Amino acid sequence: MWHRHGQYRGGLQVPEWSVLILAATPIGNLSDASPRLVEHLQNTGFIAAEDTRTLLKLANALGIRLNAKLFSLHEHNEGDRVEQMLEIAREQNLLVVSDAGMPTVSDPGFLLVRAAVAAGIDVTVIPGPSAVLSALAVSGLPTDRFSFEGFLPRKQGERSRLFETLKHETRTMVFFESPHRILESLESALAVLGAERAATVSRELTKKFEHTERGTLASLVEWAKTEPKGEMVLVIAGAEATQHQAIDVIDQVLELVAAGSPLKPAVAQIAEVAGVSKSELYDLVLQKRKQALN
Repeated sequence: MWHRHGQYRGGLQVPEWSVLILAATPIGNLSDASPRLVEHLQNTGFIAAEDTRTLLKLANALGIRLNAKLFSLHEHNEGDRVEQMLEIAREQNLLVVSDAGMPTVSDPGFLLVRAAVAAGIDVTVIPGPSAVLSALAVSGLPTDRFSFEGFLPRKQGERSRLFETLKHETRTMVFFESPHRILESLESALAVLGAERAATVSRELTKKFEHTERGTLASLVEWAKTEPKGEMVLVIAGAEATQHQAIDVIDQVLELVAAGSPLKPAVAQIAEVAGVSKSELYDLVLQKRKQALN
């Protein structure tokens, strides 16, 4: 890695060759801006920002002056800007920031990083605030295994289909959502995952009015009816292990049915042997049959 051979110039470690640097910015509290972020903002000659106006506001709030040439890099122009950014990164350090949090994580930067890797350009990171990890950490839900699902679809049908694909996911799941759609999304989750599924919604993370609402999907639906404000991170507990086990024995039930057994006795027989819920297994078998017909 370049930092083994870097030199210090004005307090900033400078590599012997150029790199693409991904830097996390505060998600709310400006005090979370790391010294490394501040140093690179002040000293890097080229910065690609999701919104250059937001970057200038951040610099002003931090009391620093930017001496870089600024480029916008957002979801609508990233594909067109990649080659230009690569040309810079081949010769100079290029700092990449999003409006809040880590670039590439539900923010621009992925296309650029993928192209840089393919081109043999070094990519490094200045770690920092993350809404995903912050919401997960304070949720009180299992953190040993989790999946980040990004922003939920805007349309109700697409949201429901997404939750259907995640119905038997055993890992804790993390989603981004806007305050305008949090109620609709919670209702979609409840309809598919069940009223008693544990979940949390964190809003305004690291800000003055930070709050995490914990409970079941049913209780969170009622809370969301109060029209909470702020950026939201929804965390939903994974399916119980018994559900996962039931998925594994669906084919055994279907084999008995194919051999002539009625469905309900076949389900009861396999459920008893596998130690899973009969009703859960029955529903899963019907679902698989429906999918097979489609």
